[in-house]
Amino acid sequence: QVQLVESGGGLVQPGGSVRLSCAASGSIFRINDMAWYRQAPGKERELVAVIARGGNTNYADSVKGRFTISRDNAKNTVYLQMTSLQPADTADYYCNAQISSTTGSLSYYWGQGTQVTVSS
Repeated sequence: QVQLVESGGGLVQPGGSVRLSCAASGSIFRINDMAWYRQAPGKERELVAVIARGGNTNYADSVKGRFTISRDNAKNTVYLQMTSLQPADTADYYCNAQISSTTGSLSYYWGQGTQVTVSS
């Protein structure tokens, strides 16, 4: 079994910052791409940022220059540093990872989500 557990969401004022974390645990052999998605009320889930095992990153245009994705392979953890937050960033944020398990299977896993609300 593999689990992804997010933390770090909450209420933040416009212009503020918050850091999300997502730790993977369980029968992990190797973690490939790790990513953050978000889903705002009434909208579809969208990709925010993705980071490859080697560190290459890609971002949605709406967050470029404001958000930074990083990872610690030794800790099986991915982070999302969010700055200059705007009300439009309000959403549930989910981490996603492509993981090879010790049983040999390769699957995508999702965390349970953490809410970020940007409001004064």
